[in-house]
Amino acid sequence: MTDKRPIRNRLFPDLGMGLGLRACHHEHVVNNPVRVNWFEAITENYMLDDDRAFDVLLKIRERFPIALHGVSLSIASSDPLDRDYLSRLKRLIEAAEPVLVSDHCSWSFFDGRNLHDLLPVPFTEEAAAHVANRVQEVQDFLGRRILLENVSSYLTYQFSEMSEWEFLSLIAQKADCGLLLDVNNVYVNSVNHGFDPVKFLDGLPLWRVGQVHLAGHREKINPDGSRILVDTHDQPVCDAVWELYSELVKRTGPISTMVEWDAEIPSFDRLEIEIAPAERIRNRVKESELNVL
Repeated sequence: MTDKRPIRNRLFPDLGMGLGLRACHHEHVVNNPVRVNWFEAITENYMLDDDRAFDVLLKIRERFPIALHGVSLSIASSDPLDRDYLSRLKRLIEAAEPVLVSDHCSWSFFDGRNLHDLLPVPFTEEAAAHVANRVQEVQDFLGRRILLENVSSYLTYQFSEMSEWEFLSLIAQKADCGLLLDVNNVYVNSVNHGFDPVKFLDGLPLWRVGQVHLAGHREKINPDGSRILVDTHDQPVCDAVWELYSELVKRTGPISTMVEWDAEIPSFDRLEIEIAPAERIRNRVKESELNVL
């Protein structure tokens, strides 16, 4: 079921190391030199009637490549695709000229209501075909390939027919889309649902992975004493996630990578320090490739 090709024949360029663009850091990024290669902007923050935020995005776009990352596409929903949202997204893409455009393999809307969460999908052939058809429709409308991100989850569906990595691979193959691999979400789900996270990596068509997310999470203990991880984006990346990222980069080579931090956001200088381990991992892979040559 997995769509295997040589990993070096990837669909997307390596942008280097990036960070999520957050409003509290706008002024710093605009007015100071920074040690990052690119920024990811939350799509919906720049689709609003806020000329100031949009002007900042364009200023940053003059100096750095930009990726747009959405949270409201609701690609797996049974509701019709939101045409107004897609039209606004297309206008933003035309103005900001992002290198990458992504959203989540999840659903958020039901019967026209926004549930304000990235909800998981049952891993079935029917659901994969539904999502893939909608991705194709979105890509045709936008005139470009998008990336879908794997999400963290805290439940599974009894009627799932395949693993999460098989499900994502099937969608990507049917829709000919890219994948945004959130390594923290892979690890969180591996603990919550009891699978080998390296098996997740090996089951994906890694040549379709155009971007990587790294983030922190928190551990909770349930009343029965069991352990659960919650994807909070308010902690440093843990050692286990760094190890999993290292396993990924061994397979893909250097790939566009960023650290997400969405709550209790530290200073920009601190975030630059947070991405340093990823840069070291990338450099080790580059050195090993040169030694082979």
